Amino acid sequence: MINLLDLDKQQMRDLFTDSPYRGSQLFAWVFGKAVPGLDAMTSLPKSLRAELSRGYTISYPEHVKVQASSDGTEKHAWRLHDGLIIESVLMPEKSHWSLCISSQAGCAMGCAFCYTATMGFHRNLETSEIVSQVLSLLRLYPDRQIRNVVFMGMGEPLLNYGNVVKAIRILTDPDGPHFSKRRITVSTCGIVPSLESICRETEAALAVSLNSPVNAVRERLMPVTRKYPLAELLNALKSCRLPNRRRITVEYVLVRGINDSVRDARELVRILHGLKVKVNLIPFNPWPGCDLEAPDPEAVSSFEEVLKDSPYAVMVRKEKGRDILAACGQLAGSAQARGEKARPPHGGAHD
Repeated sequence: MINLLDLDKQQMRDLFTDSPYRGSQLFAWVFGKAVPGLDAMTSLPKSLRAELSRGYTISYPEHVKVQASSDGTEKHAWRLHDGLIIESVLMPEKSHWSLCISSQAGCAMGCAFCYTATMGFHRNLETSEIVSQVLSLLRLYPDRQIRNVVFMGMGEPLLNYGNVVKAIRILTDPDGPHFSKRRITVSTCGIVPSLESICRETEAALAVSLNSPVNAVRERLMPVTRKYPLAELLNALKSCRLPNRRRITVEYVLVRGINDSVRDARELVRILHGLKVKVNLIPFNPWPGCDLEAPDPEAVSSFEEVLKDSPYAVMVRKEKGRDILAACGQLAGSAQARGEKARPPHGGAHD
């Protein structure tokens, strides 16, 4: 059985060579209304639904657990068909919600500050497994304004390039969930060959995890630097063609005694010269068994002040969900809830 959640609009149109508009109707039911099954597609003839049911299905991962933080953040765990657990995070903003989703089960990048790295790498997520994280929560919380989707969960999105691009096209389609392209963000550790093409093919916002202006230090924190040195990464960012008024977000995880000095901040300003970027400072979020430490608040403030006195906009990310290991770098499939069903917080209900 083919999961319809793995098909984009053109693939659905191709199912109906004589009447491709039926494919557009099918797409709108599957992704726009997020129906759980073919029987709900009342604009399609019963005979057509019956024919489709012989080869196609709509299959979502199992929603196995949800944890609520004291700040309102929710971490949702999903069990895939092969038993693997992935996580996504729903974060409250002032007037809307942002959703952080995963693109891989585990991660092969081995970044020293990232809890997901301790899982190792299992596999890429299918398109259906990516978009399900969004569609499931849109169905679960119809009254919430989920406005932003960020590929900042488990995995390196650019190493699952085809499925991530396909998922973005589905999520931004007017007949689907119809998220604004400006409100989709792809965060990467810097897979150089794919940087320019992800901007061109999706027009999604790009965030790059940089974390040190010194190649040797970045290599210590991020082994990917051995393959794609810092200078090569910076040159690739210069070649990215961005829509007007768009900036690449440079993510910088501040780790005590490693990359959080005023000297590091000044060097960061220097190497960013000529780039259309803004800087997002992220104080390191400790996790069990890690020997890295969060920076002192004074170090964060001093680092921020140097950036404020530069051409680049800077903000310190207000971390959410730290008490449930849902903050940046803390996802690790911790919800291996054996047989435990998901229970929405605050008395909610779901399918």
